[in-house]
Amino acid sequence: MKILVTGGAGYIGSVLVPELLAAGHEVTVVDNFMYRQASLNHVCADPNFKLVRGDVRIEAVMKPLIAAADVIIPLAAYVGAPLCARDPIGATTTNHDAIEMMMQHVSPEQRILMPTTNSAYGTGDEKNYCDENSPLRPISLYAIEKVKVEQRLMEHPNAISFRLATVFGMSPRMRIDLLVNDFTYRAVNDRFIVLFEAHFKRNYIHVRDVCRAFLHGLANFEAMRNQIYNVGLSSANISKLELCQRIAQQVPDFTFLEAPLGKDPDQRNYVVSNAKIEATGYRTAYRLEDGIRELIKGFTMLRNNSYGNV
Repeated sequence: MKILVTGGAGYIGSVLVPELLAAGHEVTVVDNFMYRQASLNHVCADPNFKLVRGDVRIEAVMKPLIAAADVIIPLAAYVGAPLCARDPIGATTTNHDAIEMMMQHVSPEQRILMPTTNSAYGTGDEKNYCDENSPLRPISLYAIEKVKVEQRLMEHPNAISFRLATVFGMSPRMRIDLLVNDFTYRAVNDRFIVLFEAHFKRNYIHVRDVCRAFLHGLANFEAMRNQIYNVGLSSANISKLELCQRIAQQVPDFTFLEAPLGKDPDQRNYVVSNAKIEATGYRTAYRLEDGIRELIKGFTMLRNNSYGNV
């Protein structure tokens, strides 16, 4: 198929695009390269790969690209609460307005597989439990915009929404700010961390398992279309304290302390069910421990020391 991936040079896209090419698809990526990343160097030799440097908010750029695609995977976004808070106009125009514009130009036959976020749950019920039918209580601008575009997406007759858990793992366009990645980086480099509201729980998923979910959705589209699916690692509904304990199993001198005062600015706290997508035959391949081990190796190479002397 001809697949258009927006934001395809990002954290997820730079892992997903090579997998789509390996599966025999023709892939066009549009990205504005706002992070100056060169994360798709390794696929430029593939004749089925096409790259457009452009902004998904510009209709003249997107309209012909949308028209040429069988499948659209819109990854381009300002991802995460801190970035959206820093630039709310950029966040809204990219995360919401660009999707609205895309929806105006897709035909009913075109397929869309879009990542949203399970952070939209905010908190669960009295047991912090959430499935796809749970009420949405988005806290951040990022989650609020994702709820809006998911509602719009599900008006399309050929769409799947993947509500992603917090993603972890190494990627050619690395993000150190994601929780597992951040905590592991601190363990490797600082050897300590102070936790606020350490009992807060959330769900996690390896970046390669996210990509496997998209491939699974493509392969089983007729059975899965017009549905919303949580995509997470069912064995990793854990608290921040439990996450640190898992990291300490591989970084023994990692010290973590619970702060007696103070609040986490991100008030997410939930346990997520992934039973719905698992019922379609999808299974994760990477454990949390696998991701931590991978990150430790990666952070041996990668140091965030642009303004340091050592």
